[in-house]
This record gives sequence, C-alpha cells and structure tokens, in this order.
Amino acid sequence: MQLRPVGRSGLLVSRLGLGTMTWGRDTDEHEARDQLVAFVEQGGTLVDTADVYADGLSEQIVGRLVEEVGRESVVVATKAVSRPGSERRFDASRGHLLQALDASLKRLGLDHVDLWQLHAWDARTPLEETLSAVDAAVASGRARYAGISNYSGWQTAKAAALQSAKPGAAPLVSTQVEYSLLQRGIEREVVPAAADAGLGLLPWSPLGRGVLTGKYRYGTPADSRGASSHFSSFVSPYLDSRSRAVVDAVCTAAEGLGVAPLEVAIAWVRDRPGVVAPILGARTAAQLRGALTVEDLDLPEEIVSALDEVSEPERGYPDDGWNRR
Repeated sequence: MQLRPVGRSGLLVSRLGLGTMTWGRDTDEHEARDQLVAFVEQGGTLVDTADVYADGLSEQIVGRLVEEVGRESVVVATKAVSRPGSERRFDASRGHLLQALDASLKRLGLDHVDLWQLHAWDARTPLEETLSAVDAAVASGRARYAGISNYSGWQTAKAAALQSAKPGAAPLVSTQVEYSLLQRGIEREVVPAAADAGLGLLPWSPLGRGVLTGKYRYGTPADSRGASSHFSSFVSPYLDSRSRAVVDAVCTAAEGLGVAPLEVAIAWVRDRPGVVAPILGARTAAQLRGALTVEDLDLPEEIVSALDEVSEPERGYPDDGWNRR
C-alpha cells in the first residue's frame, strides 16, 4: 500500500486507515484480530481509535493486537475530549486531556501514541489551555504528533495559527472529519483552512455511514447498522432522495468498472485534494478485505467528474465568492 505524509510532517502512513470504533462492541477480539492481520498484510499502517470507543474496550483490544503484529508495523492514533454520559459532553481542559491520555496509554499498553487527536471542539475551555495540553503531551514523548477532529473551518484555522505562532509549540498535522460523496460540507471551509495550515485530512465514514455500499438501495437489511438500535439514527440522514441519486451513480460507475460500489466511493475520497487516508471501519474481516481491494483502483477522469457533479454540495455567499456575481 502506498504511503503518504500526514500534512507537512515527517509522519508517513498508509493511504488507507483502519478504524476501530466497533471493536469491543459489534466486533469481538477474534474478528478484530483478523481485521488487523489482513490490514497489515496489505501494507496498512494507520490504526485509529479513541478513548470513548466501546467505553475504552477498543483501545484495550488495539493494544493487545498491536503487540501481536508488532508495534513497529503500526501507527497508532487515538483521541480525547469526549465524555459521553457526563454533564460536560466535551471537555478539552488541560487536566482532563492529560488524564485521558495517560488512561489511553494504560489501556493500550504503550508508552506513547503516534498521533493524538482532539476529538471535538470545547467551547467552555480557552483554546490556549487546550493546546497547552497538546504541547505537554508531545514534549513529554507521550504523543509523537498531534491533530484535531470535527473542527469547523474557523476553529481549524485558529488552532493551527495559535500553534504556528507560538515558539516551541507542537504543530498540528492532521484533522479527522467526516468526508464522503454524501458529505462534502467540509469542502466549503475546512478543506481550504487545512490546506493553508498544512494539515492532512483523515476522512471518517468515507462510505457515507455505510450507505455508499449500496446495501440500502432497496430497504434496510436486518443485519445492517441502519437496523441496529444504536446506529439507526446515525445512518438515517443519508437515506433521502438526494443520497439515493448519488448511490445510484456510484453503483452505475461500479458496474461499468467491474468493481464493488464501496471501491468507487473509497477511491473517490482517497484521491481528493489534501486527503491522507480515509478511515475504514468494518464490522467483519470479510468486509475489510473487500474494501482493501481499492488499492489497485484508479478512477477514470470522466467517472470522477460525473460523481463530482451528482454529489456537488450546495454553495452560496460567501463560499462561492461575492465578486463573481
């Protein structure tokens, strides 16, 4: 698998990442092991988790399995900020972040993570305080690189600018955001802000929460995430008429190319400007192996153009430039 640099840093990762949000909940350790082995065998290196995935079980499983395949084979990324079920849903205070990092390292069984990401914006905490925790984590060696996740355009620009202006600060190298043919909203402000600041894009849910596989074209399968109690509301926003038109276009392109719809959807986002590695979250090893075949697929220009057109996000002032009118 090809390697790409993460933003303007020296960190290299595979151009596909392995997501572990379901590990410990919908994916047991045996199935997770099969996923990681298949991923590493194909040259994959970037494994992404978070302190809140499956209430910490995901990190525990990642840690055990990384030890099995060899620490040197894997780039481990995790996140902190979220506190589900608590009064303070997002907590980016220095105290919570550093405590959360220590807890993540304990669950992972590691002395450092390769990429530590701020999972969400916290409006209650001054950004300078939040970023001081990033500096402390990197300076102490507990994190090699730092990034952000789910930040808006102005939040991305502000965080990156503060770090670049502060002598000795740890630069932000990445931003993990939802990005797919069904969700192109980040192209309005996040993508330009990230490009200007030198941050690499790590798209989560590149398959449009599973909808771009085509499995929901004729209903909701009983064994799908859309039918599960904890994922149905996550999937349902992409089951509207606009999304159906995009899915139909993806399936048509896939049929013409002789590949699966998910390969077309992943290849499209993988090769967008600024993208480092889409994060693939599979429930089973069989699903993951199907997605990993995309490494050999390059979409023809005419198909890319057609997909761009059918999925074009709505734009307006000031995104489209007031002086063009």
